[in-house]
Amino acid sequence: MKVTVLQENLAHGLSIVSRAVSPRSTLPVLANVLMATDEGRLRLSATNLELGITCWIGAKIEEDGSTTVPARTFTDLVSTLSDREVGMSLNVRTQTLNVRCGASNTDLKCIDAQEFPPMPAVDTSDGLQIKVSELKEMIQQVVFAASTDDARPILTGVLMTVKGGKVTLAAADGFRLSVRKADLASTSGHSISAVIPARALSELARIASDGEQLVTMVMPRGRGQVVFRTKDVELVSQLIDGTFPDYEQIIPTKFKTRAVLSTSAFLKACRQAEIFAREGSHIARINILATGELQPGSVEISGQSEETGSNQNIVEATIEGPNILIAFNVRFLREVLDVIRTPNVALETSTDTAPGMLRPVGAQVADGEFLHVIMPMHLGS
Repeated sequence: MKVTVLQENLAHGLSIVSRAVSPRSTLPVLANVLMATDEGRLRLSATNLELGITCWIGAKIEEDGSTTVPARTFTDLVSTLSDREVGMSLNVRTQTLNVRCGASNTDLKCIDAQEFPPMPAVDTSDGLQIKVSELKEMIQQVVFAASTDDARPILTGVLMTVKGGKVTLAAADGFRLSVRKADLASTSGHSISAVIPARALSELARIASDGEQLVTMVMPRGRGQVVFRTKDVELVSQLIDGTFPDYEQIIPTKFKTRAVLSTSAFLKACRQAEIFAREGSHIARINILATGELQPGSVEISGQSEETGSNQNIVEATIEGPNILIAFNVRFLREVLDVIRTPNVALETSTDTAPGMLRPVGAQVADGEFLHVIMPMHLGS
């Protein structure tokens, strides 16, 4: 193998694939990045056997070939090279990669590419297509609600369903639920229901370039995998076996009190309350008042700690229904408000022991496009 690439492109490609490297595997080759020539481009791949990422970068190919380079060493080296062309040539017999850039000359000990696990070859011509910008927003609005506790592996994933021209993502951890729907870029006769690891979707949102228009999704039959492909990047992930809970059962179908308030003001109030609530049980008291001692049409958000003190914020709101005092985990509130893009948000409640629901409010928001259900906390005395 003998290739020449720009340092900037090589560093960018390594930053994309390196998150799939397995640093603690019993297989030494999984700590490496596969580097191979591929139809006039250089292909970089990394995998931990559950998640695999491949990136193609432009290169001048003088001699075809492949090897695997130590991921951490190679990435650190490339980041320190000058911003110019990097020449790489492989001694196949000794599996030594010579890397030259300017005055720098390095020999890297590599592992034969034959030892690297094969990455799946899939036909994306019949895949489902989703707008990159929309998919990234969908992922950001649901993955934070997935569980991080491996005791229930199914809840560490995100349920993706495709029916007709609609795709839905749903994540829940037993205390909250996030659901986001969107239209496919092209109509499809496929019906899909699969649970994708939340980490894999987070990586997809990170590496999918805003310059790309569409991402293609393929689920090869019988492999238990999902593949996402853009022009220059491919991500493959194992699916999670099991049955995702019937989340629609916990979505409230009606409410007694609805408060519409500024998303940014509500978020700011939650951030302040969290400073004090985090010392205890993350409890924030939400006092929704249509009329009363405070100004008409307001929501008071408060957090307190015996050690550090207390904080209260009053946010103006449009209230429908009776007054209600309810408590939520303030971190959960802050995390969902962080991903709501509309100027206003609606908080719908029924009683202080029933789940609350948050929805974005705006002319551009389709009904049911995004909703977030959050379980209440005990108010105490």
